[in-house]
Amino acid sequence: MSCGDPHETDCSEVLDHLYEFLDKEMPDGECTKFEEHFEECSPCLEKYGLEQAVKKLVKRCCGSDDVPTDLRSKVLGRIDLIRAGQAVPEQDVTSPDLLAPEVPADLSSGTGPAPDAVSAAATEQAKQ
Repeated sequence: MSCGDPHETDCSEVLDHLYEFLDKEMPDGECTKFEEHFEECSPCLEKYGLEQAVKKLVKRCCGSDDVPTDLRSKVLGRIDLIRAGQAVPEQDVTSPDLLAPEVPADLSSGTGPAPDAVSAAATEQAKQ
């Protein structure tokens, strides 16, 4: 996506690193570039607002779910390997035996909000 206008920081770069910005995982100088871009580019600002709203919605709905101990240990182990510069084994950390066996009732029963309702709620959050 691009608004078609020239910017110091290209729209594609901003969108490629949007989650790093949202998660505050980038240096301050990079954050400043993104903030300046959002001030002059309404399509990217809108995308940022939508992604921010979805993130808040997920946190509110799923933020208290417990992570299985085995999965947490494997993920932390991989992070340690990556930080140490070692090769990471090609193994799926999301294997079914590691995932939480329970699915929230509103998701498993199909009585939860419809995708359109979630999207509408995310859009409404973005406007606030």
